[in-house]
Amino acid sequence: MTERKQIVHEGVHGYSGGKEWIWPDDPLLLERLEWFQDQKLGLMMHWGPYSQIGVVESWALSDEDAAWSRSEIEWGVDGEELKRHYFGLNHSFNPVRFEPRVWADLAAEGGFKYFVFTTKHHDGFCMWDTDTTDYRITGPDCPFRSHRYADACKHLFDAFREKGMAIAAYYSKADWHTPDYWKPGIAGGSRRGPNYDPQEDPGAWERFVAFTHAQIDELMTRYGRIDALWLDAGWVRREEGQDIRLGEAVERARKTQPWLLAVDRTVGGLYENYVTPEQTVPEAPLFVPWESCITIGDAFSYRFDERYKPTRDIVMLLLEVVAKGGNLALNVAPQPDGRLPRQAAERIRELGAWLAVHAEGIYRTRVCEPYFADECAFTRREDQVYVYRLYRDGKERVPEHITVPYRGPVSRVELMGTNEPLPFDVVDRGLTVSLPPSETGQGKMAPYAHGFRLFVESV
Repeated sequence: MTERKQIVHEGVHGYSGGKEWIWPDDPLLLERLEWFQDQKLGLMMHWGPYSQIGVVESWALSDEDAAWSRSEIEWGVDGEELKRHYFGLNHSFNPVRFEPRVWADLAAEGGFKYFVFTTKHHDGFCMWDTDTTDYRITGPDCPFRSHRYADACKHLFDAFREKGMAIAAYYSKADWHTPDYWKPGIAGGSRRGPNYDPQEDPGAWERFVAFTHAQIDELMTRYGRIDALWLDAGWVRREEGQDIRLGEAVERARKTQPWLLAVDRTVGGLYENYVTPEQTVPEAPLFVPWESCITIGDAFSYRFDERYKPTRDIVMLLLEVVAKGGNLALNVAPQPDGRLPRQAAERIRELGAWLAVHAEGIYRTRVCEPYFADECAFTRREDQVYVYRLYRDGKERVPEHITVPYRGPVSRVELMGTNEPLPFDVVDRGLTVSLPPSETGQGKMAPYAHGFRLFVESV
């Protein structure tokens, strides 16, 4: 079989397979997509036994992806030995310092509105107490099985819901551990897809389909309210000869969770309810529901020498995403001991402190022309326009006057954090706003951004 390559067009994964994105017909799902577009900021987490060795999640198992995924494997093992080591990491995975409520408390402090958690990545290791396989966090070979928080999904989902956050369950449709997807003893190396032709062994494929449906059923019936089923491994699709009859599983889940959004990323059609650019922001607004999943450091999985983005860069990223109509799913990778990295936690708290003042132009907003231009990010809510003037260099001097490229009729301008009006003039390029002396004093470091309320006649 021929693998379909992941296409990136203007920074966005090829999500539709050549088809147009489809709005659902169900009024409840349309309502939930409006809800989703209100949220703006989600916390994503990739976590599993692979965190112990600080390498890319799952991908190093695929010979097809060896050129890039094994670049950090420097301890003298070949591909087959690496796979044995990797699949044996469940024997030592014991994150005894895991405190789900600490994670949820931090997320709430950071201003996150929903939580995307990897219940299972392509490697097949399950982070919930599944009946379908022993390759799980509560399995007989995992020392963490006796811990009070051993069923990580249950305790995380409960803790985040208690803080008012919605739950998106990441689930990989591929499974490189189960013998009905990757059969043992087949020559020719391992690849993303099954290492056999499902048409030549339909019995094995049907067992895999039943296995997949059983896992999705467990997540959708045992773990409380799930707001989105976030599906990865876009090569597992009917067009590639890998029909897992996903529609059956999703529609069965919606009988008990009728609000469920399905995110069959990169596939398109009825079950890709929102679009998920990865590690990038589209060049222009997308006029469909979308979410950029971007790491707080360099990688989705934990790295011992991770380089974390400065908080200023995270704020810039959030403003650009929101101005272009999307949500930011910021990925933070937990440590192998169950704690969140100190530097990542610091960034989250600093982001939350900024949002405490500037949130009104972020959450529950929609796009507003000119969207993102001249270092300004625009949003709107009904008849209120918001604009953020970005400062990418914290050492730059704040000007006394800021030009905002907005040409609509404006009656009043206010600085966020105050209700005081600011002087402004209408100029050819838009508006020139005068900042108060408190913002422009000598020696004052530039903030992440200045946020303004523009009172307009109509939007």
